[in-house]
Amino acid sequence: MTSTSEQPLMVARTADTGEANPYLLGVYAPVDTEIDAEDLQVIGEIPKDLNGVYLRNGPNPRFAPEGRYHWFDGDGMIHAVHLENGKARYRNRWVRTKAFEAESEAGKGLWTGVMENPKGNPFGNTHGLGLKDNANTDVVFHRGRVLATWYLCGSPYGIDPLSLETLGAEDFLGTLVGDMMAHPKVDEATGELFWFDYGPRPPYLRYGVISADGQVVKSTEIELPGPRLPHDMAITEHYAVLMDLPLVQDLQAAKQGRHKLHFDRSMPSRFGVLPRYGDGSQIRWFEASPCYIYHVVNAWEEGDEVILDVCRVRKPAPRADAHTPLAKMLSYLRLDAQLHRYRFDLRTGACRETPLDDANTEFPTVDSRRVGARNRYSYAVHISPESTLKFDGLVRYDNLAGSKTEYRFGPGRWGSEAPFAPRDGASVDSADGYLVTFVQDERDGRSELDIFDAAELAAGPVARVLLPQRVPLGFHATWVRADQLENLRS
Repeated sequence: MTSTSEQPLMVARTADTGEANPYLLGVYAPVDTEIDAEDLQVIGEIPKDLNGVYLRNGPNPRFAPEGRYHWFDGDGMIHAVHLENGKARYRNRWVRTKAFEAESEAGKGLWTGVMENPKGNPFGNTHGLGLKDNANTDVVFHRGRVLATWYLCGSPYGIDPLSLETLGAEDFLGTLVGDMMAHPKVDEATGELFWFDYGPRPPYLRYGVISADGQVVKSTEIELPGPRLPHDMAITEHYAVLMDLPLVQDLQAAKQGRHKLHFDRSMPSRFGVLPRYGDGSQIRWFEASPCYIYHVVNAWEEGDEVILDVCRVRKPAPRADAHTPLAKMLSYLRLDAQLHRYRFDLRTGACRETPLDDANTEFPTVDSRRVGARNRYSYAVHISPESTLKFDGLVRYDNLAGSKTEYRFGPGRWGSEAPFAPRDGASVDSADGYLVTFVQDERDGRSELDIFDAAELAAGPVARVLLPQRVPLGFHATWVRADQLENLRS
């Protein structure tokens, strides 16, 4: 095992108000060391036909936060386990954003977070909010690198999937003007990446396409009645699906330089379907009942219909008894989402919506080779009823059988997003592969990578790779296959 020579400073464990912030404590507490470790101890046996790298992003503040800390504020840190021929090695690195480098040079925190007025911040994302772009939210593989993205739109930072070296803010050969949302979509059949950008001033939404060779080949403005907070999108073979949801930015707070959200139940949810390479004038809007959607499962076409599966949040607003900023943050982050389906009829303009499950599941994944095409299987984490966001199990949904299979990690054990990792050479959209996820045991402060046979999820992990340090709970993950890594090496 080796660690880097850099000696990061320890960070605060509570908010500066003296009020204990659980997202800086226990299973969320940041780590202060970047580590390389090989030949990790394994309980069970790593399948020889599982080769690639699992990467997971999440907030890990390096310095004591300025003001009240929100979980979205922490510096991005990627933890990765590379599996090759039954062996495992671990590595973690901070995403070295421009803000991270500025604070490293200063030796202290320079930015306030999303719950504070950003007026005094040195610089921020390109929308004039002054918020610190941490690249701490998602990790998406495209063109031989992983893109680390941020929750409120920011610069996508290129990351080497093996070394975790930050390659810099990606501007796609100088053709990306502005920022990118947290969850761009990659069509592996064409190599294209689909994205949007939003902000508090017109144009409120832009949509674009990046070609397989890395240039923005389409960028168009989408007209909206006001500033919104869309988080995800979908693609099908011929279309893109964008969202105009009633979780809106508070205009009065924005005038005061603050970022504040308001859920307006008088507004419908709207879904915009436009041709993949279409202009904003070609978008068709479909209305549905009010909700919020953090994450899309997948979308596809059936005849004249576009089908969209999502994790639907019915009430994305703090509880009535949440009066302090910290209480409101805790309330917002307690996701209550259910698997839900929308059907948009392009011939009649009708929208039908149907709940598919009543369990609280989120952070969905499908076989990445099926994004934009009908999928049989999808996977999600099950959300614990505890007061903070914790994942207490995994769920596999079978669209064909209309069934689900579940696994719980056990008392005091919490997981991460679990992407599907196909066996080497496995057919597309079968359950012929694995689910991989970090699991942290809060009882002993240990973390591990658990590997499940996707077809036998309920049987539990086939292998548990013990990690050299605790991995704090975090956000999104991805699996990069060995064949994708071989393309990178070549």
